[in-house]
Amino acid sequence: MADRPGPRFHHISSAVVSALPAHVDAVLAGIRALPETEVHRVENGKIVIVLEGASTGVIGDRLAAIGLLDGVLSANMVFEQIEDLETLDDPGVPP
Repeated sequence: MADRPGPRFHHISSAVVSALPAHVDAVLAGIRALPETEVHRVENGKIVIVLEGASTGVIGDRLAAIGLLDGVLSANMVFEQIEDLETLDDPGVPP
C-alpha cells in the first residue's frame, strides 16, 4: 500500500463574527475552543478571527459551526489565502 501524500495546500482565512453584546464572552469562549482559530480583535460585538486549515471545506465547516453558537448574529469570511506547502519557505522560489 502506497503512502498517502500529506496536504499540499494550507488555507488561511479571516472572518468577522457579529455577536449580541450580552453573549460576546460566551461566543469568544466557543471560538477559542476551536482548533486553528484565533481571535484578533473584539469591539462592539464584532469579532475578527483568523482560521487555518487543510482545505476551504474545513474552514467553511468551522465558520458554519461558529455561526450556530448562541448569540452569534452572523459569521462571514472576508479573505482567504492558499499557500502551496511545497514552495512555502523555499528560498529558491521568489515570493
